[in-house]
Amino acid sequence: MTSLRQRKGSRGKEEVQTQQANCCTHHHYPEKILQGDWSWRCIIWTSIGWSVSVGLGLLCCIYVATLHENDLWFSNIKEVEREISFRTECGLYYSYYKQMLQASSIKEGLLELIHDNMTESRRTINLLQRMNIYQEVFLSVLYRLLPIQPYLEPVYFYIYTVFSLQAVYVIGLYLTAWLLSGSWLAGTLTGVWYILNRVDTTRVEFTISLRENWSLPFFALQVAAITCYLRPQLGALQQKVMVWLMYVTTFCFCLMWQFNQFILLVQALVIYSLDCADLLTTTQVTTLYLVQVSGLLTVWLLQFCNSMILGSLVLSFIVAALFIRHYHKVLQLRSDEHIFKFIKSKFALGSTRDFDAGLYLCEEAFGLLPLDTLERLAGTLLLYPYMLTVLLLCGTLAVAALQNLSSPGGGLVEEKRGAAERRVEAFRPDVAYNLLHTVLYGILAFSTMRMKYIWTGHMCAVAAYGVCGTEVWTLVLRVLRCNTKVLLRLFRYAVPLLIFCWLYYKFWPKLMEELSELREFYDPDTVELMTWISTKTPKQAVFAGSMQLLAGIKLCTGRVLTNHPHYEDKVLRERTRQVYQVYARRSPEDVYDILRAVGADYVVLENSICYERRHRRGCRLRDLLDLANGHVMDGPGDNDPDLVPAAHQRFCEAIKTDAAAYTALFTRAFQNKTFYVYRLKKKRKKSTKTSSEPHPPQ
Repeated sequence: MTSLRQRKGSRGKEEVQTQQANCCTHHHYPEKILQGDWSWRCIIWTSIGWSVSVGLGLLCCIYVATLHENDLWFSNIKEVEREISFRTECGLYYSYYKQMLQASSIKEGLLELIHDNMTESRRTINLLQRMNIYQEVFLSVLYRLLPIQPYLEPVYFYIYTVFSLQAVYVIGLYLTAWLLSGSWLAGTLTGVWYILNRVDTTRVEFTISLRENWSLPFFALQVAAITCYLRPQLGALQQKVMVWLMYVTTFCFCLMWQFNQFILLVQALVIYSLDCADLLTTTQVTTLYLVQVSGLLTVWLLQFCNSMILGSLVLSFIVAALFIRHYHKVLQLRSDEHIFKFIKSKFALGSTRDFDAGLYLCEEAFGLLPLDTLERLAGTLLLYPYMLTVLLLCGTLAVAALQNLSSPGGGLVEEKRGAAERRVEAFRPDVAYNLLHTVLYGILAFSTMRMKYIWTGHMCAVAAYGVCGTEVWTLVLRVLRCNTKVLLRLFRYAVPLLIFCWLYYKFWPKLMEELSELREFYDPDTVELMTWISTKTPKQAVFAGSMQLLAGIKLCTGRVLTNHPHYEDKVLRERTRQVYQVYARRSPEDVYDILRAVGADYVVLENSICYERRHRRGCRLRDLLDLANGHVMDGPGDNDPDLVPAAHQRFCEAIKTDAAAYTALFTRAFQNKTFYVYRLKKKRKKSTKTSSEPHPPQ
């Protein structure tokens, strides 16, 4: 460990060479290329491997694009329907791409984003600082500059770019498996498994604009670059190239996803664990940490010195946790406090009545990983080799780490040790990194289902390495006492080929059937609402409502919002909780004053929220509001003894009765089977509340 004890001797190049000799007895073509072997046979074999990786990537790209088209009939529906299909926060992100294209110039578009007063009413915010939307800016600039406008619509340029990143994702996983196993057959198996397990590896075809769909492909490339960097045979120039690749991919990953700091924190823990086990050199550890810090700081600068990045846990962990904690108040780090409240509530470490934590806890995506996920992964034969590989390598890694830490020579190989012991000690650092990577991200996936998409893709690469690599088969054959080169080669190539045949037999007809299914987007109530807002309300009108719906309103109509789904700002979270009082038991005067305080001219009420049945009791939005307000919940069931009955009816229900108390403040302007829109009247002089800020719930 760098920070706990000094390394002894010249551990590094000599030991790394020993590791290579002990662990990689088979000469693989990627290693020969890295060692400078440019023979024709090596070049041809490597070229075939690269060609297969690109082919698999393109196949995945075409596959998800076809599913998207077949599911929505995207090429044939109206523009408003296309925009509505960008659900929840996806619509918000896409609206900025649209806004940049509609601006009179690129400079004017950037100024509008930096000084935005449409996303949050009565607030001017810097969107480039608050949100990870540089990808939308880059794409819009590229679309304006390239001569493709006559041939490709803006929306297709956007979605095809995201689908193309799926090809990058597959290539990144392919390269990781290839580097680990030394065979591009492992990369091929990785790509096939990724496509067949699409339900659990990606959701890009129906959540195109989500930040993870932009960032995870670069994360996969970063992992591949780290795997290559930890290969012991790299020369000085090759190491520099890998360091730059790691930096560029880390930077792109961080720039495109607001949760980057939590993902990098887990990665930093992996590096720290390998350092503690004496499996990495001091130079490798320092370089990997500096790559992370450099990527984060570059994003920090591009996001106008966003304090959320500067005070992130990963930066604290890497640089100086105590220093950052000492100046925690100075940095005013409140933007991500809802994450910590969520973690406390999830693991029963704090109150479960917090509204922000409840919004996360009650969503399926933030719950535990469903067991049917493992059933699906087992159905494609992915789970079994993965579990076997992880279990065997974890045992070997534990023995190697204990031997390294107990060695009086600081981990140096002693001549008196036997050959078997030397093999155990010489655990490849690239394998060790990927092993701990998959274990820790697997734990993260089991605790929070949404994070499974980070784990399952890498899971394909680890399983393919186990099937096509030498280490796992060597251990198995040694246990069976039949460890020969012939049998090793037979199992390494015969088993994956048998898996390919079985997967083709079982899943090819299902894939063809899936690709032949044709559906069509159909949401007439939302289309009617958006059309009415666009044609019947002023362009500067301010709308209040649910975060998800308002994102669509901004995209489809360009109207001003009171709140939105990007939930990473404390003021916005409090404002959202206040606006949501329309679904609580509050008086019409209270709701009116709250909406007026945030500048709302119209409020949209949704039957699907007011009469929600999707969630269980205690997780419906109205229940979360009742708990936060100290009121008993609807329906049969127990209530905490300190909760009291509300003095008023539920606003979203009572306003539909057109009682005098409501019609005096609100006018029904639009309704259909799903939505009710009310216009706020001018405030009466007799009203006793004139506060300019929302009152906290009673």
